Amino acid sequence: MTRVLHILDHSLPLHSGYTFRTRAIIRAQQALGMEVRGITGLRHLKEGPDPEEAEGILFHRTSGESNGPAGLREWREIGRLADAIERLCNDWRPDVLHAHSPALCGQAALRAARRTGLPLVYEIRAFWEDAAVGNGTGSEGSLKYRLTRSLESHVVREADAVVTICEGLRQDLIARGTDPARITVMMNGVDLSLFGTPPERDPALAESLGLGTGPVIGFIGSFYDYEGLDDLIAAIPHLVVRQPDARLLLVGGGPREEALRAQAAASPSAHAIHFVGRVPHEQVERYYALTDVMAYPRKKSRLTDLVTPLKPLEAMAQGKLVAASDVGGHRELVTHGETGVLFAPDDPKACADALASLLERRETWDVYRSKGRQHVESRHDWAHNVQRYQDVYQTVLGPVSRRSLDAA
Repeated sequence: MTRVLHILDHSLPLHSGYTFRTRAIIRAQQALGMEVRGITGLRHLKEGPDPEEAEGILFHRTSGESNGPAGLREWREIGRLADAIERLCNDWRPDVLHAHSPALCGQAALRAARRTGLPLVYEIRAFWEDAAVGNGTGSEGSLKYRLTRSLESHVVREADAVVTICEGLRQDLIARGTDPARITVMMNGVDLSLFGTPPERDPALAESLGLGTGPVIGFIGSFYDYEGLDDLIAAIPHLVVRQPDARLLLVGGGPREEALRAQAAASPSAHAIHFVGRVPHEQVERYYALTDVMAYPRKKSRLTDLVTPLKPLEAMAQGKLVAASDVGGHRELVTHGETGVLFAPDDPKACADALASLLERRETWDVYRSKGRQHVESRHDWAHNVQRYQDVYQTVLGPVSRRSLDAA
């Protein structure tokens, strides 16, 4: 029975796209009979026991602090996590170390792999230097941006195998000189066991939110600049010209929330734009049930061209129509005219026209819904896709992949 230790930035019981992907991976691996645990670094800020069981998964924590100026602080952070991984390896004896981005986790796992002789699989979910640019905490080409990219490239070179969540990330690594044979694409997926029969629309909830009885466009997620929600809000005045009863429902929060609320309040279609704020994760399905179309108007950038989001797949699994901007990450998930519709990014009028056309062709909705669900079931179901991890593990567990203890 293969024992796998996942090295993570943060984990359950925190809720994020990162932790939900981790949960889906580990549950699917457990279903295959693997013994699986996780360990988080110092950036898992939620207090709790060590180890901590969350939703049937055991997570170990890294204790202590990493003080000092930028650079030294991160280096100390890597050191603390590497030491914690090594201690756990000596106690639990995993067969494989499976580290997940950011590169700080990868570098810590690399140190531990060299000390213990264990093979390392490194999985990239996004390039975090690009994510920092996307959420406004970094700038492209800055010293920090270049150092982060350099560290990631180092981890990729030294790992026994590399996994990416999409083809865009894989192609970027190949352009950096990585051997394509060392990279496995493990597409973003959905745990379909969590998506049974979608709940019925709650008329009382819809009325309390002022949605009326017309079509509802929805977005459920984090309000980052790269999500393009300002373009979606700007599209609504154009949309209501063709669909006067249409409403926009925005569920979530984040750095752009205050600015987006101000933009909506100043819109000539303010009456058609409704904010809910953050809702408990167990309540999210109730809000999906209020919507007809889920909109994903991401702006065009390196981040959105290279990385596939999870939300459109969840929407398809919920039987929702999907309208998304025509960026690389969306094109890997949405086939225009079959599983959803694509529109030009950074263009509110194009967004409005795509939404209006979809709303006007109600006779096509069942086909879109059916093909979207089929797409998720055939290509993005974790229960099926997780076998690829087993294949990667079997490759790195071969005798030639074992690291020498002297490499430390």
